Amino acid sequence: MSTLTFGIIKPDAVRAGNQGKIIDRIVANGFKIRGMKLIHQTTKQAEGFYAVHAGKGFFGELTEFMSSGPCVVLALEKDGAVKAWRDLMGATNPAEAAEGTLRKDFASSIGENAVHGSDSDENAAVEISYFFSKLELV
Repeated sequence: MSTLTFGIIKPDAVRAGNQGKIIDRIVANGFKIRGMKLIHQTTKQAEGFYAVHAGKGFFGELTEFMSSGPCVVLALEKDGAVKAWRDLMGATNPAEAAEGTLRKDFASSIGENAVHGSDSDENAAVEISYFFSKLELV
């Protein structure tokens, strides 16, 4: 069954000019892009998005990084979208990511790992609605 998931091409990947290559891979892997925009989050917006991690040791570093430059937010559709997107992204640590995954090919570290993806259908709905209105999803 076709479902939606949420993804971010993070500031490190955009800074390196890899957003087009990543989008090509997304489409080549059978995803339909239902929403996409280039944004530059404020620290406050990043803190709101990552509120679930507030109080954790990496929270400040994460929100500072995510507000350090433009990123591409995406609403992606495919059968089993959450799992399919997480499989395409690869392990959080690019050194442990499988060959052919986005993090293996485009990430430089655990902290700057090129892409974000929802971990459940429920979180995908919340994350999509944080960045997209219903009118922006096609």
